[in-house]
Amino acid sequence: DGFVADVKQEYQKLRERRSSIGEVLAKAADFYRAQLKSSPRAVDYLKRRGLTGQVAARYGLGYAPPGWRTLAGVFPRYDDPLLEEAGLVRLRDGDDAEPGAERGRYDWFRDRVMFPIRAVGGEVIGFGGRVLDDSKPKYMNSPETPVFVKGRELYGLFEAREALRREDCAMVVEGYMDVVMLSQYGVDNALATLGTATTPD
Repeated sequence: DGFVADVKQEYQKLRERRSSIGEVLAKAADFYRAQLKSSPRAVDYLKRRGLTGQVAARYGLGYAPPGWRTLAGVFPRYDDPLLEEAGLVRLRDGDDAEPGAERGRYDWFRDRVMFPIRAVGGEVIGFGGRVLDDSKPKYMNSPETPVFVKGRELYGLFEAREALRREDCAMVVEGYMDVVMLSQYGVDNALATLGTATTPD
């Protein structure tokens, strides 16, 4: 029965890790939402696209400022491995020789409108970020993490739950902005895949 105890212990560790990553992502989502309110440029971009504040709030849209290390002011430890594991912070190539050092770390999302990706229960599991101009890549997703696997998720699923039950069908579209804009015009059962491929999940 030592095997069963080991399995239970590993399962508990995994649950705690996933919970910790979820807390980090929720805190980042709150930060990005607050940044949108104080960024006239990002607000203007969304207004030019025809989006209302009500729909932006419904989907929890935010803004990642342009700085390389803005999240350092949000989290007490910018070198916390959870920030990397959650897909919020990256380590520059060649800087792996200093584990735990802040040098070489940078925010994954910079100067982008942020679309929180939520699981069906409403918890933030990742982000999509869109540039405000024509630079490339136009969209960036969170990397895959213990809580976020692109091929198993759909953007807008949490927000569309009631409409999916009511309509008994889903409209699957290409991207975040398609979902949000359709909602703006009363089509609330739209979802988007999180990549170019459709998976069995």
